[in-house]
Amino acid sequence: MTSLVLLMTGCKFRQDKQGSILTVFHAGSLAVPMKQMADSFMKEQPGVIVRLEAAGSVDCIRKITELNRPCDVMALADYSLIDDMLIPEYATWSVRFASNELCLVYTDRSLMADQLSAETWFTILLDPRVRYGRSDPDSDPCGYRTILALQLASRCSLGAPGWEALLQKDTRYIRGKETDLIALLESRTIDYMFNYRSVAEQHGFRYLTFPDSVNLSNPDLADWYSTVSVTIRGDQPGSYVIKQGAPTVYGATVPLSAPNPILAGEFMRFLLNPDKGLKIMQASGQKALIPAYSPGSRGESPLF
Repeated sequence: MTSLVLLMTGCKFRQDKQGSILTVFHAGSLAVPMKQMADSFMKEQPGVIVRLEAAGSVDCIRKITELNRPCDVMALADYSLIDDMLIPEYATWSVRFASNELCLVYTDRSLMADQLSAETWFTILLDPRVRYGRSDPDSDPCGYRTILALQLASRCSLGAPGWEALLQKDTRYIRGKETDLIALLESRTIDYMFNYRSVAEQHGFRYLTFPDSVNLSNPDLADWYSTVSVTIRGDQPGSYVIKQGAPTVYGATVPLSAPNPILAGEFMRFLLNPDKGLKIMQASGQKALIPAYSPGSRGESPLF
């Protein structure tokens, strides 16, 4: 409870900041806005050094639960991972702060790009000449969201009954996090990748949008999304978690073991400020949400 108590004091970071280090573990899809936030925060807090470490969101959690790595702030692509894997042993709350949508990303040089449409994308990806990439569902929310979206597409007759066949194809192009696929697409190693719309826009890629019934972006379709599920590896060896379909919502927390909890609280307030962190999120192509504590939170701090 130490970090929560210190955050709830609401006090400002008054100690000598020279050489103070803030460690942030974050989802790969947050790399661009987090870099901008870190730079802006360090300007506001002279002497503070923000160290960013990107990974798949599930892998970010395992750095704490399995490897006992120190971390001050954790920002993930799926807030429910914090609720399911960190609360209550490693954290007491999580804050939802942004959303995204899944899409099919490609370039002008992608094979059959001139034929790509809402009606043809599934057939194109199944073509043996075409190579596509996705992230690992056991490491990264984009990976299990890809599987969930394919199940939804099948139910909507957008992918026919062949989504399992697509998952068996091109498995050598599965990577640990969604941003690891960028180099594969740029080098034409793959023609397409399932990724977030924000990642496509940040890197100037073309992308095919899916309807809300498939792209996991619409909170009004939460019940529909929940009709599909996928099993992923849990936070400990040999454990498993069932992830139901749900709207794509990002979450952040300060772990109970945070080495610098007061400074972490300052960064969280920066992140959740509509004129600071959330403004950066919007400019990076990710929809900022009105901050709200997650349903699994067991304690709250006056962050917003």
